[in-house]
Amino acid sequence: MSIYTYICFLSAISILIGFITRKISDKIQSTIAITASAMIGSLILLLLGALNWFKLDVVATEVLQQLDFKSFLLNGILGFLLFAGALGIKLPVLKDQKWEITIFALFSTLASTFFIGLMIYAAARLIGLEIDLIYCLLFGALISPDDPIAVLAIIKNLRAPKRLSMQVEGESLFNDGVGLVIFTTIFAVAFGGQEASFSGVMGLFLHEAIGGILYGLIIGLIAHWLISATDDGSLEILISLTVPTAGFMFANNVLHVSGALAMVVSGIMIGNWTRQKGFSEQSQRYLDHFWEMIDHYLNSLLFLLIGLALLLVDFTLRGFILMLTAIPICLAARYASLWLPFKLMQKFRTYNPYTLKILTWGGLRGGLALAMALSIPSGTALINGSVDVRDLILLMTYAVVMFSILVQGVTIEKMIQKSKLVDPNREEYLRPTRENTASQ
Repeated sequence: MSIYTYICFLSAISILIGFITRKISDKIQSTIAITASAMIGSLILLLLGALNWFKLDVVATEVLQQLDFKSFLLNGILGFLLFAGALGIKLPVLKDQKWEITIFALFSTLASTFFIGLMIYAAARLIGLEIDLIYCLLFGALISPDDPIAVLAIIKNLRAPKRLSMQVEGESLFNDGVGLVIFTTIFAVAFGGQEASFSGVMGLFLHEAIGGILYGLIIGLIAHWLISATDDGSLEILISLTVPTAGFMFANNVLHVSGALAMVVSGIMIGNWTRQKGFSEQSQRYLDHFWEMIDHYLNSLLFLLIGLALLLVDFTLRGFILMLTAIPICLAARYASLWLPFKLMQKFRTYNPYTLKILTWGGLRGGLALAMALSIPSGTALINGSVDVRDLILLMTYAVVMFSILVQGVTIEKMIQKSKLVDPNREEYLRPTRENTASQ
């Protein structure tokens, strides 16, 4: 059967699980239920395979390998999901949180990368795995950014206080692009022969990041001009569709800049500027409904594949130990990388008491981390002559992702509810400054 056939059947399964979940309870997040169901299904298939019954695990694994999860996400639906998420970002609230989002996306992502890399390097040495530091940093780079797909699919629906919600959503969208750029840079050093010099690394980083932002501005302007030049509602929606399709592919395959950052920038432009000046009131509703359905459909399919990715993981004893170690290390790195900038910013503004806790516990990882782990070439780097670096990184990544979705994603709601009780109307207040006092 063709890849298209597999996608059709998997889509039907994900939608069916979502339907059953909604019938059982409105309080259960469908994405979490889909992931849990797929993981349980994978465990059953592995158990049947171990008992030499049916051998369905072999068939399912071959299907996943043919789908190529990495290409399907990184070079495919990622553009749609990021663009759809960015369309919902409100620019006035984003401007109010610009410093927090910028610092968290840049400093915290980079700090977490090195924190995780060094801690995994030390933990591996303790259990006798001689992993080169560059591979530990590679794992740190792919697991540090919280996944905007998981964040928007789970946390956004819980309706956290507006400014707190924007911090989590905005940071996840931007640090996703930054994280991809950091991963690409370290990957080029580890496997692509890139010189590990400051100038070489910074040149590659700036080309990806700055190039992606500038490209996003350009395609956002082009889309705005085209949409403003027509009154046909259907054509306006179709023009918006060209951004995460041709626009995303052109960034990744021709310009070799960050298509992720480009989608975020262009999505924010179209969702705010073009929405007000280019779309009619009816077309605005069409835009929201169309991209909401695209987002919901692709998320359902993606979270099903995340659960099924268990079939691609190779378990070993030392890998299992390192897998259990990676979960608290990633949580500690998330908290530590946010704590310092958060404490500094508290001198200028008062935050909801639960802000740091929600930013830490709500920093969910998802399919993006798995896709980056699967992009690591197999068999090119062996530890102690037998353990494949790719298998080890994939095992740790899967553990962190599943803990993130099934544990953090389920329990974050209680924390958000408590944050609402602290002040249900507004959670942040600018402290009086000389300028504000003078204006009053």
